[in-house]
Amino acid sequence: MNFLSPIGFAFAAALPVVVGFYLLKRKRVVRVVPSTLLWQRFLAENQANSPFQKLRNQALLWLQLLLLALAVLALARPYFSGTTGKSSLQVVILDASASMQATDESPSRFGRAQSEAIKLIDGLKTGFGSGDQQMLVLVAGATAEVRQGATSDRAALRRAVQAARATDSSTRLGDALRVAESLTRDLPQSEIHLFSDGAGVDLKEFEQHDLPLLFHRIGKRSENAGIASLDVKISPEDPSQRAIFTSVVNYGIQPLISTIELRFNGQLVETKPITVPVGTATPLVFLAQQGEDGVFAVRLPLADDLLADNEARAVSLLPRPIHVGLISRGNRFLEKALAASSPLVDVTVLPDYRPNDPRFDVTVLDDVSPGFWPPGNVLAFHVASTNWFEGPISVIDSPAIVDWRNTHPLLRFVGFDTVQIAQSLAVKAPGWGIPLVDSPSAPLLLAGELGRQRIVWVGFDVLQSTWPLRLSFPIFVANAVQWLNPATVAANRAFLHPGDAIRLPLASPPENSSPVSRLDHAVLLRPDGQKVTLPIDPLARDLVYASTDIQGIYQLSIGTNRTDFAVNLLDANESRIQPGDALNMGRRGDVLPASLKRANLESWRWFALAALAVMALEWWWFHRRTA
Repeated sequence: MNFLSPIGFAFAAALPVVVGFYLLKRKRVVRVVPSTLLWQRFLAENQANSPFQKLRNQALLWLQLLLLALAVLALARPYFSGTTGKSSLQVVILDASASMQATDESPSRFGRAQSEAIKLIDGLKTGFGSGDQQMLVLVAGATAEVRQGATSDRAALRRAVQAARATDSSTRLGDALRVAESLTRDLPQSEIHLFSDGAGVDLKEFEQHDLPLLFHRIGKRSENAGIASLDVKISPEDPSQRAIFTSVVNYGIQPLISTIELRFNGQLVETKPITVPVGTATPLVFLAQQGEDGVFAVRLPLADDLLADNEARAVSLLPRPIHVGLISRGNRFLEKALAASSPLVDVTVLPDYRPNDPRFDVTVLDDVSPGFWPPGNVLAFHVASTNWFEGPISVIDSPAIVDWRNTHPLLRFVGFDTVQIAQSLAVKAPGWGIPLVDSPSAPLLLAGELGRQRIVWVGFDVLQSTWPLRLSFPIFVANAVQWLNPATVAANRAFLHPGDAIRLPLASPPENSSPVSRLDHAVLLRPDGQKVTLPIDPLARDLVYASTDIQGIYQLSIGTNRTDFAVNLLDANESRIQPGDALNMGRRGDVLPASLKRANLESWRWFALAALAVMALEWWWFHRRTA
């Protein structure tokens, strides 16, 4: 047994005082009597005795000594050492991902994690003689956040844990564990306590790290179905219609038989029945008319364990014409591919690009180096700007295509199996670009974003290859126009996951505008109804807001202009809420769940209750004796 307040034993000095009271004699009361003949002997004895008497064995004495001893022990705050050991620093990590909102625990998994973390805090050694044991609280939600720095103040730690909230983001424990590792690296007796359901957790990146990790598993079952994907496209048969693609996953123990709703701007458009077998995903397609800009939402009316994945939203804007400028000496294959890429495409063919030419949504450079480089998005064939690449630009003959990334949107349904190339430019892959088609010595096709400009670069002249004769060529051109279209860029910018930053490009003010006329702030309306005022830096090129920890529509207003952003979970792994049996740490093996027990439990309350019981017994004994 240890004591948090040993100074309380100073009150033990009152024990001899109680014994001293029992050594004193009673004070005699003087009475007037007619005769003292019979009292002579007694008076003689009384005069001879001292003021003190012999200590006798009395029950009241022992009860009062016991009462005082129990009170002294309660004041000294005794506790029994438990599982906390002698660690100098304990790092508590609360998994605040969407799956921790599951209600198979009461009130939720995150609420249960908070309760277990508070039990660990209650066992923290604090006060005199505690060995400077400290604790730190991290919350791993959309981002890793230190809610309470290292301290031994248990009240502050409790407040930090109680103030934490679960988010709608996917599981992101990497940043939190990296912070915890940096804090415990030089402390051999430190501990990292992770309170999580273990769903969707992959810690293989830490297989080379010696983490003193303790996994406290939260959760009981997996009874959940959710929306795993959502996409809105223009219907190829009717441009006034939208095709809404979605899919539903079922991780329950029974087949899901339910309905799914489609809404536009809050109004119900269509309801479809849906059946999803256990452990599978079922795709669905809705067709809906759209006459104005708005928000499509799909919803599962279910009362399963996790509600965060039962609804998803997408901002859908009316299509606008795509103005494409083709700078070429003549390429009928490319002209026809551009014209057929979309009914909304308007192609203008020019021999060169000049500053006074109209600004195009997409500029295509076909083996022509213009005198003035276009400021918008560019698709370039066999031409290279010195601002795009570093180092010399050489030429390679008959390059063989060895690999291509068909997962990129530009190469969707595009293959290069039978494509032959006579000659290509050879460049070093820049930092802004991703090689999509490779030869043994250099990339043949690059795509990326440089500043605000999207660039697709093809190193060879298509007329010196067999590519225009393949079906993949017009498909690639259609993909490139769609990927480079500023409306597509804006739509991608408006479709986010929790934790992704809202980023809105700011238009440069006219040169003759006065500082007074410029807007200096924007107003953001969050899905929870909270309004946030965002200052606008006059020198900033983008307005950024990063606190997107909950799902829904974020409305950003600058003056009279409003832009909507849809934030959705859409994570099948997060919908699989089955608690993990262990945490996989690669070659280091698995971290099995740890059981949390009460540690360093204070027992002064029991001593205080015992003292009250003894007091009641003493009161009863005294009155029984004197009755």
